[in-house]
Order: sequence, then structure tokens, then C-alpha cells
Amino acid sequence: MKPLEVRQIRTILSGNLLFGSDETKVHHGAYRLKHINKKHTIFFSKKRIVNFNHIKEFFPLVIVTHRNINRSMQTDGVTIIQVDDTDKAYWKFVRYYRSLFNLPVVAVTGTSGKTTTKEMIKHILSFDKSITATGITSNSRTAHLQYLLSIDDNTEAGVFETAVGSPGDVLRACEYFKPTIGIITNIGEHHLNKCKSPAEYIKAKGEMLDALDNKGVLIINSEDENSKKIDFTHFRGQIIKVGKSASSHFIAKNIQYSNNGMKFTLEFKQKDYPIYVPGYGEHQVYNALAALAAVNEIGINPSEAALRLKTYRKFNKQLQVVDGINDSTIIDDTWSITTTSLEAALKVLDEIGTGKKKVAIIGTITDVGSWGFYIHEKAGEIVNNHNIDVLITIGMHAKIIADHAVKCGFKSKVYTFNNKILVYNLLRKMVNKNTIILIKGDMYSNAIIELAGRIRKNQSKKNVQSTRDKDIVE
Repeated sequence: MKPLEVRQIRTILSGNLLFGSDETKVHHGAYRLKHINKKHTIFFSKKRIVNFNHIKEFFPLVIVTHRNINRSMQTDGVTIIQVDDTDKAYWKFVRYYRSLFNLPVVAVTGTSGKTTTKEMIKHILSFDKSITATGITSNSRTAHLQYLLSIDDNTEAGVFETAVGSPGDVLRACEYFKPTIGIITNIGEHHLNKCKSPAEYIKAKGEMLDALDNKGVLIINSEDENSKKIDFTHFRGQIIKVGKSASSHFIAKNIQYSNNGMKFTLEFKQKDYPIYVPGYGEHQVYNALAALAAVNEIGINPSEAALRLKTYRKFNKQLQVVDGINDSTIIDDTWSITTTSLEAALKVLDEIGTGKKKVAIIGTITDVGSWGFYIHEKAGEIVNNHNIDVLITIGMHAKIIADHAVKCGFKSKVYTFNNKILVYNLLRKMVNKNTIILIKGDMYSNAIIELAGRIRKNQSKKNVQSTRDKDIVE
């Protein structure tokens, strides 16, 4: 954070100094008590603080509050700024702090690919720029202030992931970051427990236009059907389209599976650039296109960006190919699950599983609320459109996927379980070196995560050794 004096902050907030010093400097910020973990923090408190002893180790501390503070509470090391409304004061502070910096800021949203796209942009820019960005998976509302305050005079660009759990989430996140470039990777059907319907979810993702204040640069997937449903009528900024179609500005041609990644030719402004992106799947090409478009706006040309992209390291558990039990091949895709990412994973299974027995293990799709039955049926339709030899589902709701796939005409073997142990025992008997297994779920499903770990070859050996050791000890 760029240090600010209390005198400066008090002027911005139109606050009164109840006690403490105008010369105290602020280096950190918090709006929840548990976020106070460093000295020189400004804390926006709507609740009455009756005892400072438990946070004394973090003095000097600056508190902004609308509450009346008794003079008897005056404590060395504590500065109190009284305001009319703590919430309004907080947002005044946020907007002021962001206004101190004129720099390119990228905000990324989408049902699938937003974390990967954000990390690609961060990786490319970090070669020669000082970057601030959201963490790999931490994009919650409570983290926004800390990410904003990580911008200082040395920061040259920001890259932030803006997830949607509820309507308004994109707008609220961008109130902090004030992006100049927005990306919508794609729009599937997710978080329907809060967004209530697919149409409302599309609308929530479309908040990115308002977040850009209907100006700036918006990057979208030109072939994503739901993205086309966004109302662009009032957007006066620049729209950059990425995709395979000739109508796109960044066009991917000659897409091929390569060694642990994808090769394609980027056509941009009538020039061709050879691109390699680590990670399997055509969806990874779209992620790379969005990243290349974003960094081009910040001044990194496609030739240089392509060189940097080669060294990008994809995440574990995102279509990670590893050795499995009985010399099988495992595609571990247990990072997250939506119908969009399921489709992408099954396409990868189709491509790299050619000539092998293909097994798909699928878990429950979460955060879909009352639309759960519909979403799982849609997943069943997706499964039926792919050449899978064995379908295994884990979980009561995941069984809907299997049932609907059969209803749609799926002819291969189907197994439905609630118990991961039974799945493991089945796999031990079923798979061999000519088998490739896709395991698809999310990081919050213990059954899926534990099974994915257990069927890895090295992990399987550890389990056997553990059992032998136990037999010896007992």
C-alpha cells in the first residue's frame, strides 16, 4: 500500500479526529476485525469496540467509525476518526485510493477458464512489469480490499479475477479495481442457487460492461452462444473478439494437440504467429487467445507474448495427465465442474484417448440450486455425445447424469455409486495399460479428490506400503 497520513485520510472522509495523531501513517487496511494482523492498519468498524487489549500487538492502529467513543477509551497507539456513516466512508477511501494510480487493470470473469486466463496474463506481464493480481483461487469479496491495497507506486498493471456467486458480484469487485480491460471467457450455467436462472446468470456476467463504465476494452469469445445474449446496446468501448471464426480479431487456426499442450496459428491484423500453450484442450486455446488480446492492449506484441506463454505452468488437477493404477492413464480434472468444463474435459478424453478404453468418472455439479435436476440432465446429454466406454458417477445427484445419458441413448456400461471405495475396487479389476480414465469433479468434493489421489500410480503404491506397514505393526 502507498502510505497515507491520518490527516490526509481524515480530509478525504470528512471525518473528525476524536483522539490520536494526524501524523500517524497507514500502511494496511481492514474492514473486519480478523483482518487486522499488522501494525499501521486502518480499520473501518461498524461495531462498538469495548476492549483494545486483544489487538494491542498491532498498534499503532487507526479506526474509522460512526459510533461515539467515550474519552475513557482513549488508548496510546489508537487513533479514532469519527464519520457520519462508516460504509460511505469505507467506499470513499476505496475510490480515493484507486484514483491515485493510472495503470492498466484487467478484470476476468467467466464460467470456466477465468483463473487460467488471469494466470496466463499475469505470467506474460510479469517478465518485465511489476504486477498485482488475485491469488490462484482466492477471489472472494473479503479479499478485494487487500488486493486493491497491494497496488502502490511501483505497480505497473493489475490482473484480477471477478467470480460470480450472486448478482452484483462483478460490479462490486470492479468498484475496487476499476478495470480498463474486461474479459468474459465464456458463460455456461452455474451458481444458479443465487442467480436463480440461466438468464439471470448471463446478466450477472454481463455486469462486466457496466463495470467498465461502458467504455474501455471488452474481450469476448466470439463463438460462445451465451455471451452473444448480453445486451451490448449501450457499450461505447472497444470490443475485441477471440475465436476460430473469421469475424474475430484474434483468430486461432490449425489447432493441434502437441506434447502436453496445444499448438495453433494466431492470425492478428493479417499476420500469422505460431503459438504453443501448455495444457490440453481447445478451451485452452480460447484462454490463450483472451490472454494474448489483453496483453497486446498493454503493449506486449503477439511475438513476444508467444515466447513468454511457452513457459507458463498450468495448474495441477486441471486436465493433468498422470500414470494411474494398473499402468492406466489418468486425466485428473478435479479443479472444478460445470457443464462447460465437463464438455471441454470430454473433448480432451476423446482426443488423447484414441485407441484406448475410455472411462469417465463424474461427480456432482454444485451451486446450481433448484436447477440441479436440469443441470445434471444436461450433463447427461453431454456425456451421450461422446465416445465413452464406461461411465461411472459418484453421488446421488450425479446419478441423474447417468440416468439421463441412458435415456438419451447411451449404450456403454454405466455404474452409479455413492461410495468411492466401491469405485476404487471396480477400477482395480477393470483397468489396464490400454485404459484412460477421466476423473471430473471439484476441489470441494472429498470423495472425488480422495479417489483421484488413490488411483494415481505413485499414490496407489503408497497405499499398498501403508497397508503392509500396518500389518507389521499390529
